[in-house]
Amino acid sequence: MRWFWVDRFTEYVAGSHATGMKGVSLSDELVHDHWDIYPTMPNTLIAEGMAQTAGLLVSELYQFQELVVLAKFTKLTFSGLARPGDALRYEARIGRTVDAGAQCTVTGTVLGSGGRPDRPQAEAEIFFARVGSDAPESIAGTKPARLFDPAMLVRWLHTTGVFTVGVRADGERMKPQDYGLPVKV
Repeated sequence: MRWFWVDRFTEYVAGSHATGMKGVSLSDELVHDHWDIYPTMPNTLIAEGMAQTAGLLVSELYQFQELVVLAKFTKLTFSGLARPGDALRYEARIGRTVDAGAQCTVTGTVLGSGGRPDRPQAEAEIFFARVGSDAPESIAGTKPARLFDPAMLVRWLHTTGVFTVGVRADGERMKPQDYGLPVKV
């Protein structure tokens, strides 16, 4: 993945839920490309941030060993604009899981500042498909590869704070070696 739309995680409970944060900055080039005289974060990128927050949870269900891809948004609504200076909070929760993948519910909230209250920004239900090692071969005759190089994944998980705030279902801290990932970044 080339672009990351989650700056950090403030909560991460493996197999259950996660909270990710994204600061909208005037220095982000893409906020100027949406409407040139009224910079906003495009709703498509907010949806991507929601998907990255939930997709990481789903990928962890499979020990980061299988390719997990966004299959579809079964619901997606927006309630306003996110502008430079706003902080977005993405709250993802795993719902139903089946052999083919998992459904997640995600909300996006613009955090209030200067006495303003928090306000809803977006709601989504997202289904992630599991394309694992037991997946059928493609037309080209090859099985799908991992989405991330393991070392790159560990760097991203450290950078966003997953290993700082993340806990497994038993309450123990998440560690790269729990998933067969390299320890050093």
